Amino acid sequence: MMIKLELTPLQGEYAICWLPAGASVPAWANDGAGFVNISYCQDELSIVCQADKVPDDIKKEDGWAAIKLNNLLGLDEPGAVLSAVKPISTAGLGVFVISTYYRDYLLVRADQFEKVSKLMIEAGHQFKDAD
Repeated sequence: MMIKLELTPLQGEYAICWLPAGASVPAWANDGAGFVNISYCQDELSIVCQADKVPDDIKKEDGWAAIKLNNLLGLDEPGAVLSAVKPISTAGLGVFVISTYYRDYLLVRADQFEKVSKLMIEAGHQFKDAD
């Protein structure tokens, strides 16, 4: 059974940024505005944040819209992310997923947001007003 989700679109356009492994988190990523995700790994430092914060000389992909999954589900709740991703991927659209301790976030191409919204509603999910 698919989990019915409550979704909130986040304000603004987002960028997915790449910095080399070992790089320090730049000040522009820590200004506290909007959703920010910082991931360190052996290969890279990856930052997701509002696109207007990112300097032009940073390797990035702009043009993403962010959606917050409002449901507070357990870390090992089966099917939560699948319920969110399935309508999007079944339609042949891409989705970038970020999970935190309490929440999951979807990033979809901003120019596909309206289509994604319709797909999510058709799948039984509900949107609330933007954050």
